[in-house]
Amino acid sequence: MIIIDKAVLHILDINSGMTIYSDEELSVSDSIETFLLKHIEKAWKSQGAKPGTFYDDSSFQEKLSGYLNGEMDFISFSKDVGHTFEEAFCHAEEMASADVIVADVRIDDHRKIVIFKCNSHMGYIHQVNQTENGIKNDIINHYSIMPNLSQKMDEFAFIDVGTMAISVDAKRYTIDGNSIFVFPEILLECSLTPSPKEAIKSLNKNVKKVAEAYGQDEVTIAASVKNVVAEAMENNDELDLAAVGQEVFKDNPSMQADFTAAIQEEGFEKPVKMDQEATLKKMYKHKLKTDTGIELSIPTDYFDNTEFVEFNNNEDGTLSITLKHISNIVNRN
Repeated sequence: MIIIDKAVLHILDINSGMTIYSDEELSVSDSIETFLLKHIEKAWKSQGAKPGTFYDDSSFQEKLSGYLNGEMDFISFSKDVGHTFEEAFCHAEEMASADVIVADVRIDDHRKIVIFKCNSHMGYIHQVNQTENGIKNDIINHYSIMPNLSQKMDEFAFIDVGTMAISVDAKRYTIDGNSIFVFPEILLECSLTPSPKEAIKSLNKNVKKVAEAYGQDEVTIAASVKNVVAEAMENNDELDLAAVGQEVFKDNPSMQADFTAAIQEEGFEKPVKMDQEATLKKMYKHKLKTDTGIELSIPTDYFDNTEFVEFNNNEDGTLSITLKHISNIVNRN
């Protein structure tokens, strides 16, 4: 359950040089509440966000502590966030105007500070004009469109007030010739570890790479990966990529070593915190697409059970897939 206690919107129109800082909080009700709740929920469940830890000398953490201790009010704290962004983006080559939302919320009774940055997008809106002949309705470009409820915020951060744990989804910007993640490097001043999405991507990529190098069947190996990950995530919210590789390639020490070296080179030396529910949901089914255009979605467990699915290598070099013990087929449009 998400409860929004405070929220404020600041407008950073970098292109025109006009920045408008609000002196009052948003009225969190009706459509504004719906907008914020949907985006907080979507961002909080994002698998692309990276866990972070404040540096010991983080000035943001110091200011946050000041707000939490009552030394600074919410509006002043939020304006400080806006000023940091403004100063950074004034020197960025990608001078995108943006809206900044700062909120003090509770998610499942855990208090968190949420910071959204959404770049201004171009969209089309209607405009009503009064002319000498009456009313004329027009369609015009508008450059301050915020993301709708089906879209995601461009960048965001969640800070847990109790643990000071951070979750960040940020983009790179070129500032003074340097490629910088503004959210973690300039605003929050924190270090980041890989996201769940990056972990799964690295796992699949390097398993495929090793399988190809040793002439192994990629489809079978990929299904094995999903089975191993599903088993690992049943009772744990951390995924050890090295351990997955050890199990997938358990019959070949050389493949194990090559896989471990590959993921360590990408920075996956420690287990990665995962969303158990979201990860398991992705692991339970394996999707295949043949060069003939046929697509299949098969429960991962069935890949090792020839009672239901069987893969055969034909003499002409092609593959055959046999589906067994089917009692009913339902059309899906």
